[in-house]
Amino acid sequence: MSDLSKIPVTVVTGFLGSGKTTLIRHLMQNPQGKRLAVLVNEFGTMGVDGEILKTCADENCPAENIVELANGCICCTVADDFIPTIEALMAMPQAPEHILIETSGLALPKPLLKAFDWPAIRSRITVDGVIALADAEAVAKGQFAPDVDAVQAQREADDSLDHDTPLSEVFEDQIACADIILLTKADLVDAATMEQARAVIDAETPRKLPMLPVTDGQIDPRLILGLGAAAEDDLDARPSHHDGHDDHEHDDFDTIVVEMGEIADPEALQAAIIRLAREKNVLRVKGYVAVAGKPMRMLVQAVGERLRAQYDQPWGDRARKTELVVIAEHDDVDAAAIRAILGA
Repeated sequence: MSDLSKIPVTVVTGFLGSGKTTLIRHLMQNPQGKRLAVLVNEFGTMGVDGEILKTCADENCPAENIVELANGCICCTVADDFIPTIEALMAMPQAPEHILIETSGLALPKPLLKAFDWPAIRSRITVDGVIALADAEAVAKGQFAPDVDAVQAQREADDSLDHDTPLSEVFEDQIACADIILLTKADLVDAATMEQARAVIDAETPRKLPMLPVTDGQIDPRLILGLGAAAEDDLDARPSHHDGHDDHEHDDFDTIVVEMGEIADPEALQAAIIRLAREKNVLRVKGYVAVAGKPMRMLVQAVGERLRAQYDQPWGDRARKTELVVIAEHDDVDAAAIRAILGA
């Protein structure tokens, strides 16, 4: 049981583009009367997710309560970044009543849970719950393992075999650490596909977990906040591929930031982003586009070949320029080819 004297923290994890930021925006807009703080951990150098969240700041979660950590995975920079940030939030004149942490899509949640045992904070905060988001369509297709059952059988038969790709290992660690799994983009799949996604996850979870379908982050906050899981005291029930290791690497992934000026043809740029996924195995593209003749900046977010683009707010006093974060597995990153396709 969670200690009611401690500030509860909800960790929102999930693979690239699973909908974490969309969910947190929804929670910010429906805070259940609580004063919130949000900690966003970006993988890369440009804080797109933090910018998105700051556009919906209000009295329940003012802009100063939204903090970005872009110096690497917070589970790798606990002493330098995570602990001081949590201490600063708790030292505010009006301390938050609930903290939301959006992890990088590449982060492993279990090392982060271990950070809550640090003497400086362990008596003051607790992990209310770990919410893992999974793209229902991608999971149903077996994107993280070609044949989940066969891989599991081989692993059990021979511990020396390693048939996981880096992506599947991240995915499995995230769902194994979770208290609830949200199957996102439910509007894009039929009932049979949703059931297949559930079956894939069931085959990988160490214990039975509730799974809820979600579209555009819309879920009753009471279902995922106030769980009282005290997850930092329940680590043995959350196995990880990295148990027994003191650290972990994210060297399987590379991030590059592509900067350009104003774009005359946004449709052509969007087609180029889709081409990156198809020809260069790019996993994720996100950022802002300055479209010539348009006073509003365009927010672009792509997961594989699925892309969303919308004008989100005026540029105001900010420099009009296009900046895109591109993430791919290390072996697939060809910076020159990526820039050429984008026309940079």
